[in-house]
Amino acid sequence: MTEIAEVPRGDRSVHKSAQHLRWFIRAFEQQVEATARETGVEYSVDLQLLTDAFAEWIKAFDAQKPPREEDNHAYVGFAAGLMLRTLVRRNPVRVVATPSDADTANPAYFWPEGYLYVAFCLNVRGLVLEHDFQEEQHRRSDLQDTRTWWSFKENVGEDPSRAIAFLEYFAGEDPDWAMPDLFRTGRVRQIAGRFYTEELVRLSD
Repeated sequence: MTEIAEVPRGDRSVHKSAQHLRWFIRAFEQQVEATARETGVEYSVDLQLLTDAFAEWIKAFDAQKPPREEDNHAYVGFAAGLMLRTLVRRNPVRVVATPSDADTANPAYFWPEGYLYVAFCLNVRGLVLEHDFQEEQHRRSDLQDTRTWWSFKENVGEDPSRAIAFLEYFAGEDPDWAMPDLFRTGRVRQIAGRFYTEELVRLSD
């Protein structure tokens, strides 16, 4: 997945900048351009739907924002998952054209909109971790596995909140498949994840 160029943020941290509509739209447009160059897919973005998605995301972000500063690091992945859930639900992007030789076994062509949304959310997540917390993001090696994307598309079609868990999975973390839309920290989250590790991904199918 193509990285997006870092959007100028002035004196603010990346996670603070990402909470501003102007930054969000600029970063998303950069991701669209980068993904279009990478895949040859032509996208159309509905800016009103994108603005609505941001408003929905920031409301959800604030609703569960942890009161303790030491939980901010753990909240990064959850917030990125909330962003993916909102993009999937609002769906502000339409595919205008795809390459004539596009291989639908490739996730970029199997679900071009979903591929774009995941790329954006993973890249923003990675930027925040790298610049604000000096931590590197480690994506899963099987990120291009179409079976995973088939399961992802099917599951978020039934329940968009599952996008939160799938983004954690794509990012190489252990998701909470049971209640992905509830932010948890520490050992409680680790224990919850053990009972639902690969259930929704269906990699063994």
